[in-house]
Amino acid sequence: MNNTQKELSWFKLSLLHFLYESHPELTEDTNLINARGDLAAETYSEAIANGHNHQEAEELAHDVLYKGLHFSKHDTLVTVIWNEFSGEIPMDEAKEYAIKLLPKMEAVFSKYPLNDEFAYSTHFSSLYTELTGVLSIWIEENELQ
Repeated sequence: MNNTQKELSWFKLSLLHFLYESHPELTEDTNLINARGDLAAETYSEAIANGHNHQEAEELAHDVLYKGLHFSKHDTLVTVIWNEFSGEIPMDEAKEYAIKLLPKMEAVFSKYPLNDEFAYSTHFSSLYTELTGVLSIWIEENELQ
């Protein structure tokens, strides 16, 4: 295996790990994983060939690898569960609940202009509040209180 193949594998594994943690709904998207991993490896190699050091090349590759993935619906749901519903949903089960709840929350998320900077926007608190309300109703309907 040459260095390019090792880099390629590392970028794909890095992305897959990130997806498992923050975007579990995308872990089966092999096209995304392969395309991003290949592009990141190519970006890294080109950056090194153009005189960038390892750290600079890795930063450029990561920009490509994680573009559009910095905001996570899953992580947002986990945060709402931890902060607002820790009495109803044990913290160690929050990630599992978030995976199950995500399809039910898509209508809420679809109202907002989600992007990499969304968590720092003025709209984030509205999303958080709306998710809290919808989750509160769901918890009551499912008798988790």
